[in-house]
Amino acid sequence: MIDTQDAPQTLTGERADLQEALVKQRFFLVNTLRGLSDEQVVATPTVSELCLAGLVKHVAATEDSWLDFIENGAPTHEGEPDYEGHANSFRLLPGETVAGVLAEYDRVAARTTALLGSLPDLDDSHPLPEAPWFEPGARWSARRVLLHIVAETAQHCGHADIIREAIDGAKSMG
Repeated sequence: MIDTQDAPQTLTGERADLQEALVKQRFFLVNTLRGLSDEQVVATPTVSELCLAGLVKHVAATEDSWLDFIENGAPTHEGEPDYEGHANSFRLLPGETVAGVLAEYDRVAARTTALLGSLPDLDDSHPLPEAPWFEPGARWSARRVLLHIVAETAQHCGHADIIREAIDGAKSMG
């Protein structure tokens, strides 16, 4: 399980702030699974197809993908977008477990922490891939990507709060 104290002592200033923001949002997201059965964390009790375990899986995969971008730039994609793969990033597939999803999120969190500590410059940037949701020719720095990861995680925390409340009435922050 993601530990709210996982920030190393060596991070200071802006890097420590980014790490602290990520740690807090990760805690809020994972906390929505507390005390639930395996059946409950894959339930879809709202009109959406989202489930709690699927949200954690998606956030981990998305964060990992953005870390690849920071290190290597945008991947080259040919052909049609993988819509099925994207949809599957929000659900547990046969053979996947809640414990496995949480372990993967821990691995990604550790990777982010290590990258935050090792990046020579948060201003290093890469061009974004061509996509309708990105401004043509735009570049994102490592800093901008990390801020996006914080925002993405926080957004999905809100989704998870609604799903958790629909399951059993529990609220994450109240």
